[in-house]
Amino acid sequence: MPITFDLRTEQGTVTSDNPADIWSDWQGGNEKWLFFAPHDDDIAAGAGLSFLAGVQLGVDVHAAVITNGRMGYCLPEMFGTIKQVRYAEARESFRFLGMPLENLYQFDYDDGDLPHKAGRWFTDDPNDTRAIAGAVGLQNTMTWLLRKVNPTRVFMPNRLDLHPDHSIVNSELIMSVFHAQGQIWPELGPPLAIIPKLYEYATYNDFISAPTLRVRVSDDLVEKRLAALALYKSQLQIDLVVNEIRKAGGSEYLLEMAFQIFQATKYESLF
Repeated sequence: MPITFDLRTEQGTVTSDNPADIWSDWQGGNEKWLFFAPHDDDIAAGAGLSFLAGVQLGVDVHAAVITNGRMGYCLPEMFGTIKQVRYAEARESFRFLGMPLENLYQFDYDDGDLPHKAGRWFTDDPNDTRAIAGAVGLQNTMTWLLRKVNPTRVFMPNRLDLHPDHSIVNSELIMSVFHAQGQIWPELGPPLAIIPKLYEYATYNDFISAPTLRVRVSDDLVEKRLAALALYKSQLQIDLVVNEIRKAGGSEYLLEMAFQIFQATKYESLF
């Protein structure tokens, strides 16, 4: 079975194996997808089939892992080495999924602490590995990366996912898209050429509203996704997520988000 997409519209569901029929403002050979993950295994777990679909379609696919995985130790003896182990596991997994490693961005924010890293501030610490243009914070990192990659589509965790690292990546990323398309913070690069389309993927919780897009793939790609997840050998608790993914088989769901600036006039008819 080829990769098939289903799009829910007000007129009904559109099904096609031609991405131009489904993905709004399809850019053909200029498509560039950027996946954001709070933790290294979140993309394979929450958007693995979409990621593989992009690779199979020849899209220029990029991935950003925001945290260093230091809270992901499952045995006492893992405590001192877990960051290095997860860094290597992520690189092996993304290579297996078919993405060039130069398209993988691994940042050094501590997982479990992301809500405290919202915003942007300047640092005088020359050893801060998170610093870009002399500043740190999620909005600094994300604005810089959005301008560097200049994606046509951005994929992010579901805003309702129960893990606070997931929900803060969602909200900070939307704010960073606003920054990245404007003139603010010029030291982080030129403004985006276009505002990317935004999609949420689900890992822990249901979407805030019904998903708008379904990705369906063949059994070999399902197995490839599961094999990519299995490469995170240090994550002993991942089996619960993998079992649910196996039940879903070759289907995965996305919710397209509307990036809209507030317009007061649209409320005029209410009064």
